[in-house]
Amino acid sequence: MTCSRGFRIRVIRGYRHRLPIVSVPEESSIVVIGNFDGVHRGHQALVHEAKRLDPNGYVVVVTFWPHPLTVLAPDRAPALLCPLERRIDWLKEAGASEVRVVNFTSEIARWSPAAFVERTIGPLQPRHVLVGQNFRFGSQAVGTPQTMSEIGRGRFEVHAMDLVAISGVTVSSTRVREVVAAGEVAEAAELLGRPFEVGGVVVMGDQRGRELGFPTANLVLPDDRAVPADGVYAGWLEPGSGPDVGRRLPSAISVGTNPTFDGVERRVETYVIDRDDLELYGVDVKVTFAERLRGQVKFDGIEALISHMTDDVDAARKILA
Repeated sequence: MTCSRGFRIRVIRGYRHRLPIVSVPEESSIVVIGNFDGVHRGHQALVHEAKRLDPNGYVVVVTFWPHPLTVLAPDRAPALLCPLERRIDWLKEAGASEVRVVNFTSEIARWSPAAFVERTIGPLQPRHVLVGQNFRFGSQAVGTPQTMSEIGRGRFEVHAMDLVAISGVTVSSTRVREVVAAGEVAEAAELLGRPFEVGGVVVMGDQRGRELGFPTANLVLPDDRAVPADGVYAGWLEPGSGPDVGRRLPSAISVGTNPTFDGVERRVETYVIDRDDLELYGVDVKVTFAERLRGQVKFDGIEALISHMTDDVDAARKILA
């Protein structure tokens, strides 16, 4: 799909209304541009600043899919913190009037900085453009906010925002990935401004949990998705349909391969505390992480496993209370 002057966007199923072709009002357009994986506190600050510049303005957020490194250097592509649909949701919650998704391709990667500006920002006719100070664009990523300001002189003003820091730690998608991979989900929540989450459709597992007294909802996540380190966590499960739709159900969450039974497939297995009546097969769910309880352990037998699972559930219940 194209807009005027060749601006290319990708329409995501179910989000057509978020990506209209209609022109943005020239007198009220503010553009915020970036990758925005995870929509962490730094990304949110960019959108909030756009709203502060013009509380009544029409804020267009431009983002890219897939991640540019997926195209440029697949072997170095990072694990994604969220799917595109959640990115769009969170950007709109932060204050975006509209989210436009640029389908990042090798052709776009070859654009000069001037071509990038003319084809992605120019058609939106903004008065203000906001980017993070570390934003880079154009072939070989040679374009900087200063470059963008020079290209847009006389048409729009570029605002390069300082990076947000929390307790001296710069907030970035890279940092969020690092703490998630280490199992430090509480720190991830600080950086994101909300608990880290994963989601998907519940699949049938080995069905051992029900036999052990802890029936679980099992998710097998794509290899390109960020997942907390193997271990046990306190958190919540939120069904996308059914009688508990929209409710956050306190849970004990296991991430790993189930080594006690010599498992090999990495899963997220969620036991909703004190509930054995849930029918979640085929249901789209969201699992959020509050705190890590322990690392993954291979137990000597089922009795030891059940004993530790009971302790895990008690610990999760107290934390979530």
